Amino acid sequence: MELITTYFPDLTIQQHEQFRQLEPLYQEWNSRINVISRKDMEHFYERHVLHSLGIAKVQRFKPGSLVMDVGTGGGFPGIPLAIMFPETDFMLVDSIGKKIKVVQEVASGIGLTNVKAIHSRAEEVKQKFDFVVSRAVTTLPEFIKWIGKNILKENRHELKNGILYLKGGDLEAELATVKHATRVFKLKTFFGEEFFETKKVVHVSL
Repeated sequence: MELITTYFPDLTIQQHEQFRQLEPLYQEWNSRINVISRKDMEHFYERHVLHSLGIAKVQRFKPGSLVMDVGTGGGFPGIPLAIMFPETDFMLVDSIGKKIKVVQEVASGIGLTNVKAIHSRAEEVKQKFDFVVSRAVTTLPEFIKWIGKNILKENRHELKNGILYLKGGDLEAELATVKHATRVFKLKTFFGEEFFETKKVVHVSL
């Protein structure tokens, strides 16, 4: 939890409490429905919460914004981002129903009112959003096919509407196949932990 307050020192009391409640809630639900590996639970705030919040270092969502998290799994990056931006509406989507159950229970448990969790495939979602976020559920060209229809045309942020994608490793070959404008933000610029050495946020303008 200290990691979060180190990199985000301006949290409100409510945000601080919601972040604090995440680990025990995920431990409880993970014992019933395995959404996080046991090894990763030992580094919960670093590898899941702070990693998700890498997107918040790249783009601060304005009040009234609409964001979809595709392939959210147990709620990442959507849940931490929803805590960080309480005036932004988040739709968290996953094709596995039991994972959405965990998302719903965690969101309810910490009192999040700006999260809607949907059991669906991304291709079936009709609504449009300012941004679609995700943690590397597939290659970017494939991901763009899934959600290209879901991006609002009117821009209201510093970055153009599109995708904010958490990925690791060497992305040169994959990005060469993307036909849209891309920008890569290295998370080691924002976070000093070794885990973030090769982690990135990729912005794709759509």
